[in-house]
Amino acid sequence: MSESKSPNITIAATGFEPSTVTTRKKWPIPNWWQWLLISIGIAVVAIFMFLFTATAVQFDTNVDTFEIELRGGLVFESGPSFLMRRGSYQLRASADNHYEIRRSIEVTEKDAQRFDLQFVPLPGRVSIATMPSEVTVVQDGEVRGSTPLTRSMDYGEQSILLRKDRYFDKQVEFFVEGKNIEQEFHFVLDPDFATLDIHSNPTSAEISIDGEILEKRTPGPIEIMSGEHLISVKLPGYKRWNDIIFVRPGEDISLDPINLQLVGGSLHITSRPANASVTIAGQYRGTTPVVTDLAADRPFQVDIQAATYHSQSRLVTLQPGEGKHIQFDLKPVTGEVAIITQPEAAEVWIDGKQIGYSNSTISLHAVEHHIALRKSGYASYETSITPVPDYPKELRVRLLTQDEARLEALKRARTTAQGQELVLFQPTAIQMGASRRQPGRRANENLRTANLARLFYLSKNEISNAEFRAFAAGHSSGDFENIDLDKDEQPVTNVSWVEATRYCNWLSHQDGLDPFYTHKATGDVITNPTALGYRLPTEAEWSWVARYQEDGDLLLYPWGNKLPPPNRHGNYADRAAQHVVGRVIFNYNDNHTVSAPIGTFDPNDKGIYDLGGNVAEWVHDFYEIPQSGSVVSVLGPDSGEYHVIRGSSWMHGSVTDLRLSFRDYGEDGRKDVGFRLARYAE
Repeated sequence: MSESKSPNITIAATGFEPSTVTTRKKWPIPNWWQWLLISIGIAVVAIFMFLFTATAVQFDTNVDTFEIELRGGLVFESGPSFLMRRGSYQLRASADNHYEIRRSIEVTEKDAQRFDLQFVPLPGRVSIATMPSEVTVVQDGEVRGSTPLTRSMDYGEQSILLRKDRYFDKQVEFFVEGKNIEQEFHFVLDPDFATLDIHSNPTSAEISIDGEILEKRTPGPIEIMSGEHLISVKLPGYKRWNDIIFVRPGEDISLDPINLQLVGGSLHITSRPANASVTIAGQYRGTTPVVTDLAADRPFQVDIQAATYHSQSRLVTLQPGEGKHIQFDLKPVTGEVAIITQPEAAEVWIDGKQIGYSNSTISLHAVEHHIALRKSGYASYETSITPVPDYPKELRVRLLTQDEARLEALKRARTTAQGQELVLFQPTAIQMGASRRQPGRRANENLRTANLARLFYLSKNEISNAEFRAFAAGHSSGDFENIDLDKDEQPVTNVSWVEATRYCNWLSHQDGLDPFYTHKATGDVITNPTALGYRLPTEAEWSWVARYQEDGDLLLYPWGNKLPPPNRHGNYADRAAQHVVGRVIFNYNDNHTVSAPIGTFDPNDKGIYDLGGNVAEWVHDFYEIPQSGSVVSVLGPDSGEYHVIRGSSWMHGSVTDLRLSFRDYGEDGRKDVGFRLARYAE
């Protein structure tokens, strides 16, 4: 194998030469004034670009002065126009006494764009007065109150319906200017009745319209609704006079004198209970009491029927010209109720009367009864029950001890939603009325006893105008001889008994309590003795708080047992009132001509203000003249025409009126009558 040969390579040394370096040219750095010129140039270019691409926008409004705010891009205001570039903007505009406008607008490339901004005025303050007053105002199908009425209303045309019994409904329209402007509107309602003048010979004859007997007797004018009516005039022993008349609203009618004719005989039928159906010789004659004419010298069968009572019949024969009265005492249909209590031997009270003890069976009339169970050392229990014939019922009750009941009662609030402070009382039996020998005593003050067994609360003060107006904003207590009775701190007056009970129910709803009263469409007011809602104090409760002393004595006057009262003890008819009321207490001064602010004078020994003086007060009870020596129900009679008023007022200054046993009565509001609150504690 042959070896390969490497080529001959010669390596020679050479001299070193450095590479060539290229040097860059440096630019000069601008100084401050050059930067300023550059900035100005850029700004000028930007402005020209904005002006070249912006659109002029104007806003048309229905007000002279307004403020506008735009967000969403650069906006330049130029006189009445705004320069804006294309895009979406959020607009906010405002003007005095108008609602604020918030909306989005879209600016396009179109030149000279316009947007319409219509401001809506804020609501106005509208006062509505009517003739007559106390007219119900209805708007959009809802009752807004009664006149005089002041309320906020939206700007623009408004329509309301005015409605009042015995008047034609009236639909009225008016324009509300809005912008918080106060406006007054006055409207007159047309009466839907007329006056009928009616006379009879003999006089004092009974008048009935369409079968309804009126309290008014001949002679005399009566108000009668428009339309066709059957008018009847009747006097016992005389033939009934009938006629049909047509009444036009506002057109008074005067009838010729009516000469009544004698008939065979007149039969007056009454029953216990009343409102029983009467049938004579098979013909229905109405409900008791009934007065009817019958032929003489022949027998007639009179049948009486009433629900839950056994019917009765009787033969009656009348002599010519005879007026006869017959009375039916109906026997009730009964059912059995077994009453069982723990512990045993509790007193059983039915409708205010004790009839025995528990753990026994009682036969009761088959109608609703109020049952009270009482035992010494235990709280009373009350309920209602309706027995059913041939179907025995059972009532089982565990009575609470006084400590248990008191603990439950004391847990409940003593202050109302309006801030009225209540005082809790645990009453005892009290003798009400006055001795026949007491100076100033009236015939309706017979001595009687009330057994108070339930804890109850009574408000420290009478209800003020301000407190009542929270319920009825349009109420006014008015004035007396041009002296104001309507200040917020004065006690409310000019309220009827029914209006006072409506306030009690309203306040019960505010505090979440079951209402004590139920107001029927017929005008009747039904009470629920088991409810804990606010109510008027009973006459017995009022008497106990006003008169009862720890030693068992009863106060004669609010300040003691002798006249005159010490100065500034309470608000009675004093020297300051001698020019506006009849009788005053001479040499007595309380510095108030009419009613004083509630709580002005010192309270009584139980912490209650103005039980004597300031204003007299409605109480719960129906009015009646009680039997001497009787035991009366704590809630008073079950029915009646009027309600009791207790206590003297700023108008009273006689011995009769100033006594704490003084009783008055009424139904409608008076300038010196108000009320205070009560409620059961359990």
